[in-house]
Formats: sequence, structure tokens, C-alpha cells
Amino acid sequence: MQSPKDLQQLEEKGISPEEFQLQLNRFKKGFPSVRLHRPATPGDGIICFERPEAEKLAGFFAQSASTKKVLKFVPASGVATRMFKDLFSWREKLKSGVLPEELMEQDKTAKQFFSELKAFAFWDELSLVMHRDCVDADHMLAEGHFLTLLDYILFEYGLDYAALPKGLLLFHRYRHISRTPVEEHMVEGADHARNANGEVHIHFTVSTEHRGKFENLVAQKAPKYEKELGVKYQISFSVQKPSTDTVAVDLNNEAFRESDGSLLFRPAGHGALIENLNDLDADLVFIKNIDNVVPDHHKAETYLYKKVLGGLLLQLQEQVFEWLRLLEIGNFDDETCSRVFDFAVKQLNLDPDSVKGNSDECKKQLFAFLNRPIRVCGMVKNQGEPGGGPFWITDPKTGRNSLQIVESSQIDLKNPAQETIFRASTHFNPVDLVCAIKDYKGRKFNLPDYVDSETGFISQKSKDGRDLKALELPGLWNGAMADWITLFVEVPLITFNPVKTVNDLLRPEHR
Repeated sequence: MQSPKDLQQLEEKGISPEEFQLQLNRFKKGFPSVRLHRPATPGDGIICFERPEAEKLAGFFAQSASTKKVLKFVPASGVATRMFKDLFSWREKLKSGVLPEELMEQDKTAKQFFSELKAFAFWDELSLVMHRDCVDADHMLAEGHFLTLLDYILFEYGLDYAALPKGLLLFHRYRHISRTPVEEHMVEGADHARNANGEVHIHFTVSTEHRGKFENLVAQKAPKYEKELGVKYQISFSVQKPSTDTVAVDLNNEAFRESDGSLLFRPAGHGALIENLNDLDADLVFIKNIDNVVPDHHKAETYLYKKVLGGLLLQLQEQVFEWLRLLEIGNFDDETCSRVFDFAVKQLNLDPDSVKGNSDECKKQLFAFLNRPIRVCGMVKNQGEPGGGPFWITDPKTGRNSLQIVESSQIDLKNPAQETIFRASTHFNPVDLVCAIKDYKGRKFNLPDYVDSETGFISQKSKDGRDLKALELPGLWNGAMADWITLFVEVPLITFNPVKTVNDLLRPEHR
């Protein structure tokens, strides 16, 4: 039973009592494991293009997209705490009496960090902040005062990097300036999200507490890049909706309560952003994580393959819309219907066994299959990165096989057959996709209608020293897009350069 205080809290968040109860039941019921059928591989779910064909698709995109509203959608709300996990560890060791030279001898990562500290794009700003307090950063580094340097990097009286989102950190150094990931996305957007009028539409999802900082950064930097790149930015922001938060429970699956008796709600992961995406108006949406950016001299392949993904989508969408208009009229013969079926199987990965019945029933099923949002997702060869990958999975309700991006946590790896399929995967999901979210009549799809609610996650966390369980909604590019038309395309590894730890910024791709 919910107390009056609980009901008020639910009302303020926009969560119904029924939804609240469903969430509590989900903790008890859990989520079923995804049933892998086989890995998606080149020629079997992953499309690979030779260079001439890739360039032809990129050219098609350049011709076709100029009349459409193209949008970059960048999830950017997460703070960079995990990026600086090592720094906190080194800080504790130094505080406990470990000498700087011992730390560098014991830890190769620490040695690289402090040996190349001046190579980071944030060094100049760090020096300025320390100089404000009459502290010489060069002297601190030379004399091995690492604890002081770490504190100025991490905490509020310095750069405050441990509390800021990745999008606001200085990632890349150029001759006279350094850039944040927000700026790198602005530069990228000028290449593939520019319309015929020179407008570039970018949408960042951010946290409420940092929204002002993002808006200030864009207001400060946009005029500079508009002048340099000959564009006009239309940049918008949104925050994760409170109504998408999920309740936390204790280890007995009872609602977790704060010291004042109130319910604890948590953001439900990036899957909640399907609501933000659903609120936007665009013909094409490119989605890419905030930290997957490189300096300008490494951007050529990124630019090309963004257009390859977009060109393939637009090319297929033209044919999809043509078939949908014919199917709607319904005055064509079985031979034409067979051609539509063949197109859907060979080009759009329709499971041929999922269309059954007489001619009229088949036409209805084909119409329903084609009249859905479309996504074309880049895939890189797996280099051992943790995270999701491309698989053919079997729907337990329908028996239909479809292409999906699946996380390891969704798979029953204790099942030898499932583990074998998982280990046979050749590619990795870099979160590099382009989406079409309007139908053949130009109407927006209601994206929550295409979410598979059975593909969420339950994870274990803690709050104030107490263990709890958290509920994550189906991931944005996982279950939240489960019922979309899906295509996977192999893209070069150079297009995938995430920054998971601060030392990743020392890799050649980020210099």
C-alpha cells in the first residue's frame, strides 16, 4: 500500500500508482534472458561496403539530405566520475604515505599520466587555476607534488572535473585552443547535419544541474564556429523526464526508503531517452555518444561513414515508402507482393517465416513490417571492448528472428549454447546510428510503441552504505528500438574512439 506521502511523490514525478506497482513487480519477476539465435556477421546481418560503393552512398546522402531536416542527437548527461576512478585511487595511496616515485613504479597507468600530464588538453587551464591561488603547476609536477595536482583536477576549487559531465571537459588540444566534446560535435554536425540553408540542428540530453553550463558553453562557442564553418547552429537541450525514473528496492524487493521515509527514485538509464527522442521533429536523426569524438585531422573517416549510414537509410527508405503506397492502395497482383516480400527479406532482414497466411493477410503483414521506424547502425570489429554487440535473436512469443543490439548482461552466459553464440560474435556496437522516425506520409511515429519492455536491466547499487537494486529501462539502442527495421553496417575502427578513462586522451587518436 502506498501512503499519502508516497502518492504525492508519485504525482510530482508523473508516475501512476499502477506503473509504480509494475516496477515493484518487475524486481520480483526479473527480466527474461535474450535468446540468441546466432551472431550477426559480415554477409549474415552485417553489410560491408567496398570503398567505391561507400563513396557512392555518401554522395547519395549529400544530394538527398539537403532538403531534409537532419538532427544530431547526443546523450550527454553522465558525469565523468568513472573517467577519473584511477585518480581517486592514486590520491588515496598518496594520502596513506605512498611516495610519488613508488606510485609511478607500482602503477604503469599512473606513470603514464604524470609523465605526460602536460600533454593533456586541460593542462593550460589547470595551470591558470592553480596560478590564481599562487601555486605553480610546473613546479608541483617537477617536485612530485602529485596530491596537490590531483586535487586541483578533481575538486571544486580547481577544475572540478570529477563532478562535471564529459561534454564539458577539455579533450583535444589544437595549436591555439583546446576543445570540449560539445565543440567537437558542433564541428562534426556542420559536416553531415547541415541543411540547404546552412542550419545545423543538434540536440544534447543533459542533467538538470549542468544544463546551464552546457547552454553557456554553446552560447560562447557557437558564434566562433558559425563564422569558421559558414553555418547557423540550432542547438537544443532536454533532460531525462522525471516520469521515466524508476523506484529502487532493498535486497528483499521492498521499496527503498530514504532516512525521512520517502521513496528513492533513480534515473532509468539511457533507455529513458526514447521519450526525449520522441519529442523531437526531424526526418533523420544521427545518434552518437558524447565522448566518441576525435580531433579534426582524424575526422575524415567519421565524416564519410556518417554519410554512408545516412545514404543507405535514405536509399532504402525511398523504396520502403514506394512499396507502402502500393500496399495501401492494394490493387497489385501476387507477383508484385512477392517482390515486396523479397525486398523485405533480402534488404531489411525480415524473417521469411514470419509472413504467413493467404494473399491478403501477407499484404497486411508486409505493410505492418515496412511501416516502422528505421535505424542503420554502424558496427566495428570487436577489439575486446566491453558492451553490446549485433546478434540475431529469437522472440520467445512469435518465434521470429530479428537483428538486435544485445548487452552481455541480457544473455544467460551459464547456458553453454548461448555462451558459444556470444563468444562467436565478431563485431561491437560503437553507438553510431542514424534513424528515420517518420512514416511514408510524413507523420512522426510514436516511438514508445516500438519498445520491448521485456529487455530492461536490474543492477545492484548502494546508497548511504545500504545495498539496493535499481531498475533500468530497455536501452535506447537495445530494447527501446527492438521493433524497428534494423540494419547493421561495418564501419572502420577509427570511427570509434570513446574516452572511458582519462588516459584514453593520450591515445594517438585523441592527439
